[in-house]
Amino acid sequence: MLLKIGSIGDDVKKVQTKLGLKVDGSFGPATNRAVKDWQAANGLKADGIVGDGTWSKMFAVIAARDEDGNLFDDDGNPIEIDSSADQVVSSDASTITDAAAKVPELNLDKLKGHVPDAVIAQIPDCVTKFQINTPLRLAHFLAQCAHESAGFKATQENLNYSASGLNKIFGKYFRTVNAANYARQPEKIASRVYANRMGNGDEASKDGYKYRGRGYIQLTGKNNYAEFDKSIDDDVVANPDLVASKYALLSAAWYWNSRSLNNSADKGASDAVVTEVTKKVNGGTIGLADRIQHFREYYSVLA
Repeated sequence: MLLKIGSIGDDVKKVQTKLGLKVDGSFGPATNRAVKDWQAANGLKADGIVGDGTWSKMFAVIAARDEDGNLFDDDGNPIEIDSSADQVVSSDASTITDAAAKVPELNLDKLKGHVPDAVIAQIPDCVTKFQINTPLRLAHFLAQCAHESAGFKATQENLNYSASGLNKIFGKYFRTVNAANYARQPEKIASRVYANRMGNGDEASKDGYKYRGRGYIQLTGKNNYAEFDKSIDDDVVANPDLVASKYALLSAAWYWNSRSLNNSADKGASDAVVTEVTKKVNGGTIGLADRIQHFREYYSVLA
């Protein structure tokens, strides 16, 4: 994979769509600038070239999730994420310095080596807009985001189900249609299972796919995109891919705020509090041990 100025084709269109640009399939100066901005914001070398590293991070996916928040592989088998061995992406030191200067009370520089620099750079907005403004709140928040996104690596939902996976997880949506006709077709799958709810239109509208899960804690459904949109200047209803490419952490902070999770986080640093927060994020306690491990790591450096 190598896209740069002068490249043309469907892959260029995919990048332009992801970045909320005019989609013409021609990699020109505007696309180059947007790629550089995205790379800088995501802890990559900002050279404006879409190689394998940029492509894989730009279009990373997270495991499929049922309506209760449980994670599954493509065949519908339950899985748990263990992100304890994830590698942290390094960035320019000024990224952390700038972020730390904006919220000096949180000592964000101490997170270096524990959280990707590109994520640290996004924390000040979360502090300002959603009051995730104490070491305790931030440690709880980051712990949940780290687990849900497999170590801040994945920013959008995987819907590449097999037929058996569809019947196991979303069986009620395939009682009157043959799941095999939808298997391994994410757009068709999302358009069906998310149709006529969360503000989405019917299956034919394809809103379910347009507003599928994105961000470190999956923002899903047109209504949620519209509510989050009120917190930012960009139009993520018109350009939903921006949630994955630009607002992965801030959209998670919006979700956190919408569930009043600061109130839960304020209860303390015990495993019981992490469990309470996990239930509100996940709907259960999937991956609890990993979430606790992340919380202890982040709180130990922030407190």
